[in-house]
Amino acid sequence: MNTRGGANPVSGKVIGILVPLILGFPAPSLAVSPLVLSGSLAGTVRDVIGKPRMGATVFLYDHRDKLLSRVLTNDEGTFSFSGLIPDFYSLRVTLPSFLPAIRDRIEIDVGMRRLVDVNLSTLFSSVQFVTPSGSNPVLMNDDWKWVLRTSSATRPVLRILPGSSGPSRGPIFRDTRGLVKVSAGDSVSSAAFAEQADLGTAFAFSTSLYGSNQLQFSGNVGYASGSGLPSAAFQTTFSRPFFGSSPEISVTMRQLSMPDRSGFLGAPGADGGVPRLRTMSVSIGDKAQISDSLDLEYGFEMDSVSYVDRMHYLSPYARLTYHVDDSTNVDFTYTSGNARPDLGGARASESDSLERDVAALSRIPRMSMRSGHDRVQRGEDYELSVSRRQGSREYRIAAYRESVRDAALTVSGSGEVFSGDVLPDLFSNTASFDAGNYHTIGYTASVAQNLAGDRYKITVMYGSVGVLVPDTSAPVADNADALRARIHATHGNALTTQASGTAPCTGTRFFASYQWTDSSSATSGHLYSTDPTHPEPGLNVYIRQPVPSMFGLPARLELTGDFRNLLAQGYLPFSLTDGRRFLLTRTPRSFRGGLSFTF
Repeated sequence: MNTRGGANPVSGKVIGILVPLILGFPAPSLAVSPLVLSGSLAGTVRDVIGKPRMGATVFLYDHRDKLLSRVLTNDEGTFSFSGLIPDFYSLRVTLPSFLPAIRDRIEIDVGMRRLVDVNLSTLFSSVQFVTPSGSNPVLMNDDWKWVLRTSSATRPVLRILPGSSGPSRGPIFRDTRGLVKVSAGDSVSSAAFAEQADLGTAFAFSTSLYGSNQLQFSGNVGYASGSGLPSAAFQTTFSRPFFGSSPEISVTMRQLSMPDRSGFLGAPGADGGVPRLRTMSVSIGDKAQISDSLDLEYGFEMDSVSYVDRMHYLSPYARLTYHVDDSTNVDFTYTSGNARPDLGGARASESDSLERDVAALSRIPRMSMRSGHDRVQRGEDYELSVSRRQGSREYRIAAYRESVRDAALTVSGSGEVFSGDVLPDLFSNTASFDAGNYHTIGYTASVAQNLAGDRYKITVMYGSVGVLVPDTSAPVADNADALRARIHATHGNALTTQASGTAPCTGTRFFASYQWTDSSSATSGHLYSTDPTHPEPGLNVYIRQPVPSMFGLPARLELTGDFRNLLAQGYLPFSLTDGRRFLLTRTPRSFRGGLSFTF
C-alpha cells in the first residue's frame, strides 16, 4: 500500500460508488454512446390535389447517378432511406398514369434526417388552355404559359390552336387511277415469247396509300386461240420514299396454256399431253444519287420458269449516268439475263405508267426447246453511250458488246419439222427454235429532232449491229443440229427512222418506224439494247385515237391500233432434203386493235 504522495485510485472508485448508494442516488453508468456517422432521407409522395399516393416507386441515386436502392411508398405515401453516408443524392419517383418526378442534389449530413415532399402530376393537369381575346388575337404573346412541369423540371411546350382537333392522316387511298384495255386481232407470232403477250383483256390500277406508299396492280387475261384454254398474268408493284431514294419491288405471276401440236412439242405433259407454262418473277429496283453529277440505277430480277422442266435464274442490271453538264450525259449500262428495254426510257406510246405496267406483263422470257428440254434465251450486255442536246436536237452515239445464250428464232411451216427441238407458240402455227450461243459487238449513232415545240419528233439511227444469218442456199436435213450449223453470227448495217407526235385537232397520238437491214438476217440486231429509240425491224405503226366519253362516264376512252411488220419483211425460206419447206421469221406480220378506258 502506498501511503505517500496522493490517494489510492482504487479507494477513490470505491468511495465514488458507495457514497451515492448511501445517499440514495443511482450509480452513474459506465457505458459509452456509439458515434453516429450517417444520415437518412424520408419524404411523402402526393398527387396534384395533395392526396398521398400509395405504391409509387422511389429510386435513390448517388452523385454519379448510380442506383443505390428502390422502395415503394406505403398507404400514407411515405418512404425513407437510412444509413446514408454524407453526400449528394437524387430521387426519381414513378407511378402509372403520372409523369415521373425528379429531385436532384439532395445533401445528406452526419446525423441529419432530410425530409422531401414529391408532387406528381398528369400530362393534362399541366396544360393550360388559352383563348385569344377579340382585341388581341395574337397567340404568341406573354399571356400564354402552356408548360408541362413537375416542380423544377421543365417539360416541352405544347400549343393548341382554336378549332383544331389534332393532326389528320387524311384518306387511305389517294390519286387513284385505272386502265382497262380490250383488244383483239391477228396476234404477233411467237407472242408468248417475244414482247406482245396481249391475251385480250388487260387492266392496271394505281393508288397512293397515306400519300407516300405507291401500290400498282395490273393483269392480262384471255383465252388463247390455239388452245382454247384460259391464260392470265398478274403483277403487283409497291414503292415508297426511303431516305432520299424510292425502292420498288414487283411480283409477277403468269400461267399460259400451250396449244396441242405434238409434232412441235415432242414431250408429254398435263392437260391432255400439253403442260402449262408458268412463270414467277420477283424484281427489286432503286435509284441513288452518288454525287451531284453521278446517278446510279440498279436492281435485279429473280425468275422461275416451269414448263417441261423447272428453271431458276437471276437477272441483275445497273445503269451509271455521269452528267458532264446540263446538256451532255455519259451512260454505262450492264444487263444480264432478261432484256431491259425500259431501262433507257419508255417510248411515246407507253409514256403513261399504267401503260408501262401492262407492257411489262408482255415481257415474258423468250423460250425454246433443245433435245426435249426447256431453254430460256439470256444475254449479257455492256453498253456505253454519250448523248448531247443542242436546242431542239439531240445526238447520241453508243457502242455495245453482247453475248446471247440459247437464241430463240421463230420457225413456221410444217408442224413435223425438228420434233422435240422446237417449242409451240401460244397463238399461231409457229414455234421457237434454239439457234445456240453467239457473241457480237456493234455501234449505233442517232439524231432526234423536235418539231413544233415538242409536238412531233423525228429520229434517224444508223449502226453496225451483230445479227444471225442462216445459209439458205442448199436444203437442210430434218435435224436441229444441221440447221444450227447453217446459222452464224456476222455484222450488218441497219438504218432506222422513227416519227411520233400528236395531231393538233383530233388529238391522235401516233408512233411509226421503219428499219432497213440485211434481208438475209434472222435477228434484228442489238437484242438487249437499252436505247430509248427501241429500233424494230420492218414497218411498224401504233395509233391511239381519243374518243368522246359515252353516257357521261368519268373516263378517257381511246381506240388503239398496233400494226407490226406491215411489209412482211424478214421471212427466210428453208428447204428440207425430203422436199418440205419452212420459214425462219424475224418479226411476223400482225394486226391488232382495241379500246382502252382510263379513269
